[in-house]
Amino acid sequence: MFSRISTWLWIVLMHGLAHLPLAWLRALGTLLGWLLYALVLPRRRVAQTNLRLCFPQLSGAQIRSLTRRTFVHFAQAWLDRGWLWHGAPEVVRRRLKLTGAVDELRGHQPTVIFAPHFVGLDAGWSALTQALPRRFITIYTRQSNASMDAWMLAGRQRFGQARLFGRIAGVKPVLAALRAGNPLYLLPDMDFGVEDSVFVPFYGVPTATVPSLSRFARLGRAKVVPVLTCLTRAGYEVQVLPHWEDYPSDDVVADTALMNQRLQTYVDTMPDQYFWVHKRFKNRPAGMPAVY
Repeated sequence: MFSRISTWLWIVLMHGLAHLPLAWLRALGTLLGWLLYALVLPRRRVAQTNLRLCFPQLSGAQIRSLTRRTFVHFAQAWLDRGWLWHGAPEVVRRRLKLTGAVDELRGHQPTVIFAPHFVGLDAGWSALTQALPRRFITIYTRQSNASMDAWMLAGRQRFGQARLFGRIAGVKPVLAALRAGNPLYLLPDMDFGVEDSVFVPFYGVPTATVPSLSRFARLGRAKVVPVLTCLTRAGYEVQVLPHWEDYPSDDVVADTALMNQRLQTYVDTMPDQYFWVHKRFKNRPAGMPAVY
């Protein structure tokens, strides 16, 4: 009961925050980020471990500074869901700047969007579904809290004709929708376990990575278009990059390694906005010690 009440209060709060000036929200996000950094010690340790593994050249002070900024951006992006999902549509449109090779997403060609786990991933989704007249699809993991799950689903289906497939539904309905010309917003850069993953380098660390980007592109006869979302003072810049000419190949492991290699170049442009609080190296190759 307490869980349902607290979730309801949180959703009411997010409705209210949607009407605040963005500068005020970002200031609140900064305070919340510092609070989370100070109090949520397990996730702070996870983020610092990830950063030490990926950026061994950084000093301890630099790692701590980068971790604090990561928590701040994470908190700011979470509060931004208030105006993304409940703010006036014209406000959302004004704060989301769609740039780059946007024409890659027009037309009807099957397309897999490579959307890495930067903190603005929901803003990127909102920008595409609001601005472009196509039916975008994505895959989501159901939340254990039913009220929170319903709120998040409603927010992500706010614009356009967006369709979300539960992860437990399998790949067949997703693949059918992709082949029908619905762009797939895919976030494959997390550790989903070893069963369906391959170990390929990420910043030189053998990393369990799902090869779904390569497989969906090949089976859907689709091009791969990276979309990077960067949190800015004015809202978000959602940058569409040109499609990958050399992708996919016939080697799913090589494709997945190439995805991680290119992901590194994207992360290097805004390392404090990547999702370092996730246990990216939770699963290790046989014989390698745990890192968390």
